[in-house]
Amino acid sequence: MANSKLIIVEGPQGAGKTTITDFIRHKIPYTNLYRLSGSSDSSPSGKSKSVEMYTDLLDYIEKLQNKSINLLFDRTFFTEAIYCRLGFKEFTYDEEFDMYLDRLASFDFDIYYITLYLSDTDEFEVRLARDDKAINKYAHFSKESSVNQQNAYLKMADEVEEKHGDTIKVFKVDTCGGLEETKKKILEILS
Repeated sequence: MANSKLIIVEGPQGAGKTTITDFIRHKIPYTNLYRLSGSSDSSPSGKSKSVEMYTDLLDYIEKLQNKSINLLFDRTFFTEAIYCRLGFKEFTYDEEFDMYLDRLASFDFDIYYITLYLSDTDEFEVRLARDDKAINKYAHFSKESSVNQQNAYLKMADEVEEKHGDTIKVFKVDTCGGLEETKKKILEILS
């Protein structure tokens, strides 16, 4: 029986992943935070690099089962699959995604898959204009790009729920209500 949480937070640029994962990390004791960005190689040769990276990551996660340590991820292989689906990479990732998802669902953790989104898509313009926003090679900072990403992430959350809703707790969290409301929703989910 699981004695640890595995929390994955995904979503488009500007949805609040960095802020929320920092909050979770500091609010839930014994939680290790990992921020992933994937491989910068978008060519077909980059696929093998990505496959190696995420296979190694899942091996690592598997070794930490039942160690009374919570694992929190700001992006994982879900983002790699989204970027491929949106055409940011020159390869497909659906087969690998399905394999990784099945493996993830088999782990002995309380698994939470949280997709952050903005119900008011005009809010992306405000959030993406921040000076401290990280630069990403694939996700150009525009409202249109973030809305396209958001639609893909929301669809993916439905996929995860349909395939593994019995072992992976799937949540979609609208961050438009402000930071305090979002924090409250996240704590309700994780308690």
